[in-house]
Amino acid sequence: MRAAPLAVTALAAALLLTGCSGDGDSSGGDSATASPSNGTTCRIGHMDVEVGPASVAPAAGDTGDIPVTLTNQSAQCTLDGFAGIDLNATDSSASVSPAKGAKATKLTLAKGTAATFTLTYTRGEAGAKASLDVKTLAIGLPGADTQKSFKWSYGPVQGQNDNANHPNVSVSAFTQAGD
Repeated sequence: MRAAPLAVTALAAALLLTGCSGDGDSSGGDSATASPSNGTTCRIGHMDVEVGPASVAPAAGDTGDIPVTLTNQSAQCTLDGFAGIDLNATDSSASVSPAKGAKATKLTLAKGTAATFTLTYTRGEAGAKASLDVKTLAIGLPGADTQKSFKWSYGPVQGQNDNANHPNVSVSAFTQAGD
């Protein structure tokens, strides 16, 4: 007869824990959650994010690189795939694809450790129909459903094949930062 009360207690505890988000965020995104396929997925809300300093493309047609460093401020978590990047203009947005030939990496980040990735872009001509006049950069992590936005101060982005809806920008794979 002891097994029934123990099972009920375990079930109640499990139900109680699944209702917690860890930080009061009801959007369902920023707390670390277990996933059977990749352990604990890193969440952007638990990262200190540093965008830049960049190697800015000075003129239309030039290429620039923007490093992004993510430092884990929470429990150990995993990055498995590529960062989800959206470039947002006043009246449109575009998602960024991985760099040609880039292979996704799986990194485990302990609290206080960091990973980096790089955005590479081609600067567009200001006011040109084939350029996306980016205002913000939105960064999300693989397996998570939230993003953090940052001001874009690197000028317009040239569209691929003169199409502003397909900006000439790519994201590299994650690499371990530091020692």
